[in-house]
Amino acid sequence: MDKSIKKIGVFTSGGDAPGMNAAVRATVRAARGMQIDVCGIYNGYDGMIQGSFEPDIEHKIANIIQRGGTILKTARSKQFMTPEGRSKAYKNLKSQGIDALVAIGGNGTYTGAMKLGNEHDIAIIGLPGTIDNDIYGTDYTIGFDTAINTAIEAVDKIRDTADSHNRLFFIEVMGRHAGYIALHTGIGSGAYTVFLPETETDIPQFVQDLKKQRKKLFNMVIVAEGNTNGNAHEIAQKVKSSGFDQDIRVAVIGHLQRGGSPTCHDRVLASRLGYNAVRCLLDGDKGIALGIVNDKLQKTPFQEAIKEQKALNEDLLNMLNLLSK
Repeated sequence: MDKSIKKIGVFTSGGDAPGMNAAVRATVRAARGMQIDVCGIYNGYDGMIQGSFEPDIEHKIANIIQRGGTILKTARSKQFMTPEGRSKAYKNLKSQGIDALVAIGGNGTYTGAMKLGNEHDIAIIGLPGTIDNDIYGTDYTIGFDTAINTAIEAVDKIRDTADSHNRLFFIEVMGRHAGYIALHTGIGSGAYTVFLPETETDIPQFVQDLKKQRKKLFNMVIVAEGNTNGNAHEIAQKVKSSGFDQDIRVAVIGHLQRGGSPTCHDRVLASRLGYNAVRCLLDGDKGIALGIVNDKLQKTPFQEAIKEQKALNEDLLNMLNLLSK
């Protein structure tokens, strides 16, 4: 055990994701069980700079495992992007007696953690908290399962009106740089196809394929917001302009995917990672991101987790194309 660690700080940063509260809870309770003090940090890196600490975090975590969002809040911080800002954050951390950090967030959070750890003497462990599932070094990120279940529920309801009116629906889901939500939603909802940031779709060919599928009473197309052909409204307009005469509608699920009570999968994942973050810190680990790969704990250096791109599962994409026809 690393006896130099007396107090751990825990914070959430970047976009909120269902299950972040479960990760905070697990971190706090695991630390308490291992006789380590814990301090909550409000508003991510900005809170470090502003001195927004919660020393009484142990008494704030009851009844939060089922809550979406994050009780510690989250915020962007331009000041933390500077060496001066990180130096101020570090001084504030030391003033609170914080020896180590558990950072819950995505690539931006990992980048900040890596820089802070490289510049100052503080051990940091990262946990993948993002609905996008785009973090290298883990099969799933905290919040992803809840987000796709929310999207599936919405698409199922849209299906009812699409079926009733013989409509073609373009349904936009989140995913500015990664298509994991769109791909899984497409498979789970039985959609005709998906538009992804990682692949290019030829619109004229897409329209020809749609016309061949007119025997179907309706079709649903899932669109990741960051795909190369534009958003769902822009794609729908391109299809209309091509002369496709079926009634076309657009639905944007939007930030509904970020909210809501986390699924059991996200609660268990967050709990496993929060618990293991404390264990790793006490084992002397630092500068790493934790994940679960093939149901086993995976440790990935921050630099690798940030640099490497998590590839889409090509087999899932091929499966979608086959099963939708």
